[in-house]
Amino acid sequence: MERTPFLLECVGLVVSSLIGGLDFELWICEDIEHSESNEEIYGVLSFVFWTLTLIPLLKYVFIVLRADDNGEGGTFALYSLLCRHARVGFLPNCQLADEELSAYKKTDGGPHLPNGETAATANSSEASRMKRLLEKHQVLQRLLLILALIGTCMVIGDGILTPAISVFSAVSGLELSMARNVEVPVACLILVCLFALQHYGTHRVGFLFAPIVVMWLLCISSIGVYNILHWNPHVYRALSPYYMYKFLKKTQRDGWMSLGGILLCITGSEAMFADLGHFSQLSIKIAFTSMVYPSLILAYMGQAAYLSQHHIIESDYRIGFYVSVPANKVACPGNRHTCCCSRKPSYHHGTFSIIKQCSALGCFPRVKIVHTSSKFHGQIYIPEINWILMILCLAVTIGFRDTKRMGNASGLAVITVMLVTTCLMSLVIVLCWNKSIFLAICFIIFFGTIEALYFSASLIKFLEGAWVPIALAFIFMIVMYVWHYGTLKKYEFDVQNKVSINWLLSLGPTLGIVRVRGIGLIHTELVSGIPAIFSHFVTNLPAFHQVLVFLCIKSVPVPYVQPEERFLIGRIGPKEFRLYRCIVRYGYRDVHKDDLEFEKDLVCSIAEFIRAGGSEPNGTLEESEKDDERMAVVGEGSRLREEHGTPDDEAGPSNSREIRSPVIVSRKKKKVRFVLPESPQLNIAVREELQELMEAREAGMAFILGHSYMRAKSGSSLLKRLVIDVAYDFLRRNCRGPDYAVSIPHASTLEVGMIYHV
Repeated sequence: MERTPFLLECVGLVVSSLIGGLDFELWICEDIEHSESNEEIYGVLSFVFWTLTLIPLLKYVFIVLRADDNGEGGTFALYSLLCRHARVGFLPNCQLADEELSAYKKTDGGPHLPNGETAATANSSEASRMKRLLEKHQVLQRLLLILALIGTCMVIGDGILTPAISVFSAVSGLELSMARNVEVPVACLILVCLFALQHYGTHRVGFLFAPIVVMWLLCISSIGVYNILHWNPHVYRALSPYYMYKFLKKTQRDGWMSLGGILLCITGSEAMFADLGHFSQLSIKIAFTSMVYPSLILAYMGQAAYLSQHHIIESDYRIGFYVSVPANKVACPGNRHTCCCSRKPSYHHGTFSIIKQCSALGCFPRVKIVHTSSKFHGQIYIPEINWILMILCLAVTIGFRDTKRMGNASGLAVITVMLVTTCLMSLVIVLCWNKSIFLAICFIIFFGTIEALYFSASLIKFLEGAWVPIALAFIFMIVMYVWHYGTLKKYEFDVQNKVSINWLLSLGPTLGIVRVRGIGLIHTELVSGIPAIFSHFVTNLPAFHQVLVFLCIKSVPVPYVQPEERFLIGRIGPKEFRLYRCIVRYGYRDVHKDDLEFEKDLVCSIAEFIRAGGSEPNGTLEESEKDDERMAVVGEGSRLREEHGTPDDEAGPSNSREIRSPVIVSRKKKKVRFVLPESPQLNIAVREELQELMEAREAGMAFILGHSYMRAKSGSSLLKRLVIDVAYDFLRRNCRGPDYAVSIPHASTLEVGMIYHV
């Protein structure tokens, strides 16, 4: 995967990192400028300083960023990382062959110990006990999935609230020169424009605003230094944690409730982790530690220094930040407006990325994914989600019309995601890093206590706006869980109703029907066995293609799959049947190829598989009805080796070979045309099979899709009927079909309906 050049990373990261902290300059005034004592001002500043230091700097920059999933970050990336180290995932079509992928890293040796062992080996027993505990109890696996879905839904909810609060708080600064009744219309107009810009891509929008954000950070840090030197050079004393204690002791319940406002200074932390796929860890550390962090600290210290000498009256708290700007009090809102608008692209990019991850792992309905950059593959745009988010964002803006309630809502969403990340990280420390359980407990106690304090302060404001992210997360979680449940039930039906291999063999090489020229791709979710819908095809269609390929396109819990590892090719039945199985593996961040590229790679893989099989002395491997499914892995220039996989009593014999680097035709050619190699090693049977494959490819390729309708069985509970017959059916009818993943032209698609009773 190509990433942004290093110099642009440091600039672009400023856009996607803690720009959320800038919004706090409005809310900090509300909490401290009503006081008549500087101790409260120092107390809040101390909370801001230590919150920024412990959560974004220590937790995220120096710890959480190291828990990347092959360069990808975010809540679902942590869950995917855990699924690879322990069998806690719910992907129904997993295979042992998936664990041989180069991206499927499962161990981290860690620092070497004096006795020659590694830290990972020393703590492997603790990790093994934790792994067995999770794998043994399905309840824990479901709780882990629900926890990941909660964090994911809160990220999506924050993607709705963040643009609203950023733009509305920026527009509120126009009070200095305009009437208040224009705030909502202006904010809505800006939001519509920003959502409309999303299809141009994150890299273009981010590049447009990155210089403005850099200038903004330089300006607020310069203003902070000026206010410190001019108004109160001793404000640095507030960095002592003692002032936090004095603040809580003096204000008691009011001080505890005000922590929800302080939380807004770290609202961009999770976006910094979620966008890890586009910025290296080094660039994030440099951008945050050298620019974002010191700029925000200086800005807050400068504002506290100003407020310590100017106790603003209650009616002016909303413009406290602007009045602390020397000389010019009107030009700043415009700059701030642009800066906060620039904060939106990173959050929506994180929302698009996490929805794509959920969709790839079977936890979200299939949606249209548009790749906005040919160079940076992870930059995507989802039209349906973009417009849904816009409608919800406008509804929040029009409904609240108040930055305080928007801040309460955003604060609860942010701190919930942080709590989820802390819980998942504690498992990553043990299972993935092979560290001591004691270290994981210390991590969750230290950061969990801090975040739980902020969470309680945000939750107490439930009726003052904090109910919004809970409602949004509840809706999105219902959608995700219903889709995930329906997908599992559909796969279970396919597994239980597979066609026996004896029935297939009894049909003979012609399958009892006319075999016409061409290649037929039969889509199935099964990785072994013959799907029940195939018998439906045979009994209802008068003719079938001479070459049939059972095509399974599945996602694996890794971000990317190398091209040479993407295809698993196998044979079903004897050679003369011309039945093949093709398993196409994609990571949750992979780019699906267009139809021409996909067809070419598929046919090349089958051709290489035939050649590899033809080099065996006795042709294909002979199997009986009770044999296990055997997988032969063939590499370029390597010998054939066999691996025993999962038994498949119903499927019967099935040979599978993984072909690495099946490059036969130049990628510059648009029309694929095969030429048989002049090799004396190819026997007659192999040459005939290759010749037939070429003729079938020249005749054309058709995608045969089983259009299944799921219905709850008679006698099912009311809840199950509502989930399957109503909710899942509604999502299925309004989402993208499987043919979109392959990009096969609709003119080459044949759909056959079938009803599943689950």
